[in-house]
Amino acid sequence: MDLKKIDAPTSTTTYNRNAIDEATENIYESISIISKRAEQINSEIKKELIEKLEEFATYNDSLEEIFENKEQIEVSKFYERLPKPHALAVKEWLDNKVYYRDTEADNQ
Repeated sequence: MDLKKIDAPTSTTTYNRNAIDEATENIYESISIISKRAEQINSEIKKELIEKLEEFATYNDSLEEIFENKEQIEVSKFYERLPKPHALAVKEWLDNKVYYRDTEADNQ
């Protein structure tokens, strides 16, 4: 996921209900799919952030010494400014970039 090319809103946005449930014809099913995708996005972002912050980790036994690294602060600020995972998931859903299938229909 390329986080620099994301154009999802960073603030609260009202969406057209009909656009959300257009693909499934059920608003609850659509929200469930979006929610699961948001969880996936959140875990991807969290994993990526932890990997980047591990580069700056310094391990010392003294609690008195705290090192502030400007690069580490910039990385943290970048991730704080990103749109929330649910906003990214809704954007992907509306752009038809989320694959889903109905397993109940597949079993029949």
